[in-house]
Amino acid sequence: MGKEVRAKKHLGQHFLKDEAIAEKIGDTLSLEGYKNVLEIGPGMGVLTKYLIQKNTEVIAMDLDKESIAYLEENYPNKNLKIVEADFLKYDISQIFGEEQFAITGNFPYNISTQIVFKMLEWKERIPEFTGMFQKEVAQRICEKEGSKAYGILSVLAQAFYDAEYLFTVPPSVFNPPPKVDSGVLRLRRKEDFSIPCNEKMLYKVVKTAFQQRRKTLRNSLKSFNLSDKIKEDTIFGQRPEQLSVSQFIALTQKLETDAI
Repeated sequence: MGKEVRAKKHLGQHFLKDEAIAEKIGDTLSLEGYKNVLEIGPGMGVLTKYLIQKNTEVIAMDLDKESIAYLEENYPNKNLKIVEADFLKYDISQIFGEEQFAITGNFPYNISTQIVFKMLEWKERIPEFTGMFQKEVAQRICEKEGSKAYGILSVLAQAFYDAEYLFTVPPSVFNPPPKVDSGVLRLRRKEDFSIPCNEKMLYKVVKTAFQQRRKTLRNSLKSFNLSDKIKEDTIFGQRPEQLSVSQFIALTQKLETDAI
């Protein structure tokens, strides 16, 4: 093995050093309906080595030149492609041709929520998404209505995916150890992930509602120029965290017809 890669704070790097946990994260992928896996932020390849043992084609993508060099030296493998790139700026249409693929990784904390939003833009291609986040972010993505942690990410991810919080990982298994626990989750795309309302409108409704989460929807959604008639609907007396994903979709449909 080459010399170890130094974790860089500005990239939010915390390298996983526990083999058992790396293997467990690798096993969160069902490999059902796809054979391609994109790993984001592979670092020194502790998870990569378990992914390439499976019957998969793997792309490991990292922004860190040092990690890329380490992987190229230590993992010359026929079913592994190593790409130096920033996932958030990368054109995903170039990955795996037109084929379906899963995403996994020990995600850099500072961009983990942006990774989820970008993944949602490409949901037609991504049947499964697993990986490690800061624990509270992982919990938030999987949270149901009625909870203070339930928010924009919970609603938008669960509109298209079934979300499952799998297990918690302590700081001690990382180098350097983060200040908080981490959590591993799995998102599996719904069999029918088309939604019966305009997607951009849904995003706008959810984001606008949660930006003022203490207010009732009647107040937080004022910018939608609600008609007097629609304001009488009891749903507008509720706060955003009280609405389930399907109620947010129904609300978006109501707003669409109200605007006509």
